[in-house]
Amino acid sequence: MDLVLLPIVLLAAFLNGYGIWNDQYANSYYTTAVGSMLRNFHNFFYASLDSAGSVTVDKPPVVFWIQTAFAYVFGLHGWSVILPQALAGIGSVLLIYFMVKPTYGLAAARISALAMATVPVVAAVSRTNNIDSMLVFTLLLGSWFLFKGSKQGSTWRILVAFALIGLAFNMKMLQAYMILPAFYLFYLLAFNAKWRRKIILLIGSTAVLAVVSLSWAVTVDSIPIDERPYIGSSETNSVLELAFGYNGLSRLTGQQNRSANAGMPNVSDDGKARGNATSQTSASDQSGNGSNPTGNASGSGGMGGMNGMTFPGGQMPNGGEMPNGRNFGGGGGGMGGMFGTGEKGPLRLFQTELSGQASWLLPIVLLGCIAMFAGLRRRNITDKHKEALFWLAWLLPVAAFFSVAGFFHQYYLIMLAPPVAALTGAGFAAMWTAYRERNGWQSWLLPLSVLLTAFFGWYIMQVYNETIGAGWSIGELIAGILITVILIVMLNRAHPWKQGLIIAGFMVMLIGPTYWAFTPITYGGNSMIPAAGPTGSNGMFGGMGMAMGERQGDGNGGGMGMAQPNASNDTDTDQAFPSSDEADSNNIGMGTPPDSGGNMNGERGMPTTGGRGGAGNRNEEVDTTTLKYLREHNTGETYLFATTDYNQAAPYIIDENEAVITLGGFSGSDPVYTTEKLEQLVKSGQVKYFMVGGRGGRGGSSDIGDWIKEHGTEIPTSEWKTGTDSGSGFGGQTTLYEVK
Repeated sequence: MDLVLLPIVLLAAFLNGYGIWNDQYANSYYTTAVGSMLRNFHNFFYASLDSAGSVTVDKPPVVFWIQTAFAYVFGLHGWSVILPQALAGIGSVLLIYFMVKPTYGLAAARISALAMATVPVVAAVSRTNNIDSMLVFTLLLGSWFLFKGSKQGSTWRILVAFALIGLAFNMKMLQAYMILPAFYLFYLLAFNAKWRRKIILLIGSTAVLAVVSLSWAVTVDSIPIDERPYIGSSETNSVLELAFGYNGLSRLTGQQNRSANAGMPNVSDDGKARGNATSQTSASDQSGNGSNPTGNASGSGGMGGMNGMTFPGGQMPNGGEMPNGRNFGGGGGGMGGMFGTGEKGPLRLFQTELSGQASWLLPIVLLGCIAMFAGLRRRNITDKHKEALFWLAWLLPVAAFFSVAGFFHQYYLIMLAPPVAALTGAGFAAMWTAYRERNGWQSWLLPLSVLLTAFFGWYIMQVYNETIGAGWSIGELIAGILITVILIVMLNRAHPWKQGLIIAGFMVMLIGPTYWAFTPITYGGNSMIPAAGPTGSNGMFGGMGMAMGERQGDGNGGGMGMAQPNASNDTDTDQAFPSSDEADSNNIGMGTPPDSGGNMNGERGMPTTGGRGGAGNRNEEVDTTTLKYLREHNTGETYLFATTDYNQAAPYIIDENEAVITLGGFSGSDPVYTTEKLEQLVKSGQVKYFMVGGRGGRGGSSDIGDWIKEHGTEIPTSEWKTGTDSGSGFGGQTTLYEVK
């Protein structure tokens, strides 16, 4: 047993798991689905969002099956649905270690494992119930089988490897296929067999991949639509269309469907079923002259508008421009720029918005690859070269995608973590050997890697000096320069502490990423749109305060992670704009609560992460008066109430195990119900109370809203609700109707 591996695993366990018990709901969109899936097999199989099994979440069900199993055993809590992802994060560290060790040696394996454990985005995502940590673990497990099968010429291991990629497809669809170039390349280079057998097995493995990938989608799509839920966020009620559209090509182009855009600024939202839509929606152009349709407030049934958000005159402030001159959609193209993903281009991963998530060690990767491939000859391709090519074939396509993609979130960059970690270990070991053996120009690569990585760490951290203090960035830079100078001086000398100096050089390079990996704990995390960094919980849209031009510590933005707009807009325009976003990020960060000890005003502290959906997230909670009223007046109806906003349903499903219907899926705009179906539900005695408005109201059908108002009796707020809401802003007007 490698005793050095133990503290690395314990570090990963702490980063992934500490404080998850404070997160009451985690990502409430997914946790609500798990609560619904616990009710019956129908809901479980389809990953239904609501108790009625009327609409699914917008991702395949495999991860939610696992989360539901954990919730069945431990009870439905935030921590019980997060636990599988925390364990997957730890498992990924172990897999990296065992994949690197046989070929590159013990030192490289330890370095890779430590690098994987301290990739900031890995720590941020693994402590939530978002899918990506489990996805990466599954991809790594498939890669481990591929390595084993190729070296041993094992057919069944290769088949299992490709089957696991198919399984990963049923976690997050086409994102799983991002590593297929690496799979095919490595198989062709490394599988130990004659070409005839190799090609036959490759065809068979691809067939297994296709069958496993499409098994659930084809099964669901083949079932009559009146016997299954509506496929959430799809345009045509099809899983395959969801996979290749909303969860596929749309990620590259940034053009999201009407469900994804419901409630978004500069997006047409007329409340009609998406099947009748005749035009794509998009963000306004860079000049700010794009169309800014008037948003329907919740007053019209609460079914239209922009997440219940109202603006003066129905228009966004400043012509749709964000504070400090930033525009919705931004230079990132499509919808991507508004989520803190920087400007499209070859250096996007080095920009401030993204570099802190997974890019810290890219200088080591670059120089390490030079060291590994410096002596490559056509007839001398070793296992080290083949495995390095595998990791590069994983890294480069993924990096290229995120450099040009129009719509993604910072935490998707977890896909970069495995190749970066593996190449860091392998490359550093190669540079270490060249330095020790004084191998000509290659011996200079190690000191250069320390200098460049320390400088890059300073570049990332210095933007946040007002929040974290200048000591961290300057300290890493000075330490890096100092060790670089010593390494150069000692290059041609022998000394017993020379090896210790090299280890110290690597530890200096880990100062930045390790600090960032701790920020979800020290500054508070965001379970909806997780991101590492000092603004991870209090930046708008999930940790993008700096991306929105806000400097932490200046107090601007009222703790919402963005600067104040023009002073003349003194009504609702100083609020952070809400976003319906996508299924795996259902709510935006609203700023660390004052009592959490976070850095709302730039102060450092140890907040209690979590709460209702994690620090910085907004979720409804059970109103005891509402619950009491609905229970007392239930006359045998199957469902306690139906709502236009799943946020209103979430606490009653999660905390109270009540049966609740969501009328429009995540965004409120999925055409799940018609007025005829609602009338049938009421006449059959399944539901009579309808809760309309609130934080949702995100673009649902105006016909349904009109039908509820026409056939229902409005219940006075004083009878069923604790206090009143303002009718504007994030909360919005919530109205309860009784329909008989």
